[in-house]
Amino acid sequence: MNFQEFLESKNACQEAQDWAKDKTIEKEIDECHRGDWLLWLAKELNVEKRLMVGTAGHCANTVRDLMKDERSRNCVDVCIRYGNGEATDEELAKAAAAAAAADAAADAAKNQKQTADICRKHLKEAMIEKWNK
Repeated sequence: MNFQEFLESKNACQEAQDWAKDKTIEKEIDECHRGDWLLWLAKELNVEKRLMVGTAGHCANTVRDLMKDERSRNCVDVCIRYGNGEATDEELAKAAAAAAAADAAADAAKNQKQTADICRKHLKEAMIEKWNK
């Protein structure tokens, strides 16, 4: 299966499929301008949970200044700690529930490139390894 077929089989959005057309997974990861797409891809490749959560925490940290509620900022910190093996599944669940209850929203569009860079930094090797298996 090539990368385009993989995206189609996973029902990737049409915009992502069009963008990734004829790209290898390595080229997709290196050139992707959307962190949310890279997180989605890592999830579809079953990259390890702690690595995923930690990376998502680093991505969310880019909009920390927009978070109005301390529960949201705390959740970001717990996600990063979880990714480092310094928080438990229970702590993560509690922080996520608290953040979900918080009334904090941010416009992530301006941070898509920055979060893509973060995803590449933290997930590239694991995604390529998973793809090649």
